Amino acid sequence: MSVKALYDVAAPAKLNLFLHVVGRRADGYHLLQSLFVLIDWCDTLHFELRTDGRLARHDLGATLPDDDLCLRAARALQKQSSTSLGADISIMKQLPSGAGMGGGSSDAASTLIALNRLWGARQTRAELLTLALSLGADVPFFVGGSNAFVEGIGERISPISVGLERFAVIKPSAGLQTPAIFAAPDLVRNSEAVIVEGLVEEVAENGGHLPNGYGRNDLQPVAAAKCEEIGQVSSWLQARFGNGRMTGSGSAVFARLGQVTDLDASLTELPNGWTGRMCMGLEAHPLCEWLED
Repeated sequence: MSVKALYDVAAPAKLNLFLHVVGRRADGYHLLQSLFVLIDWCDTLHFELRTDGRLARHDLGATLPDDDLCLRAARALQKQSSTSLGADISIMKQLPSGAGMGGGSSDAASTLIALNRLWGARQTRAELLTLALSLGADVPFFVGGSNAFVEGIGERISPISVGLERFAVIKPSAGLQTPAIFAAPDLVRNSEAVIVEGLVEEVAENGGHLPNGYGRNDLQPVAAAKCEEIGQVSSWLQARFGNGRMTGSGSAVFARLGQVTDLDASLTELPNGWTGRMCMGLEAHPLCEWLED
């Protein structure tokens, strides 16, 4: 029987455990290296089949831009698969915007994966990865489905098995726009490149976890200069958990908690305007098995 609808489709956030800028291409794109991990803070999407070819988005929470990444992803898949089908796409936003957690990219990736299933488009993971890169640098990671070492402009993905960790994640009231961070003249653009084999070995020798204090986020000094709350959140987390690092281009900051078991009482009484959550790492994307490699 054909699928008519897919409800409660998860679009998880990511954290960058480190993020190094190792160069810049002639076209201006920055070359990055980062360890991406999936966490259980998610947006939720619903998809209902349409036979008239139309695509319509319905915002169940915060209002999104008229032509967001989800609609762009849906149109791209329509074109690539030559389908005459459409869909109603409903989105319940839980992930904060301007946080560096990949919310919009994750929504787009889950849209590609879910509509591929709903429409019976039969695109492989490799085919969707090519489509994903045309939508944004983080979208391929979410389509890939695994925690990974990501290089280049997001197109080189090396899955890495990392042990599950807990994180305290806080987004201050202010957000940041990624282009402004990468355009900053004082951004470090020549960090020494990480060799993936060496990273895998370090993780293995540390019981399946990235060693504490490994690397940095090269974007954080620039971001903190533009948004003083980033430094405030980092200090707040440092005082409570002994560490704090910005994810992506900010403004969210996270602390690694290792195997801390009490997740309920640690993020109470946040300063006004801050949004926080205790999160758990994921072994794989919730939709990982919906695609054939």
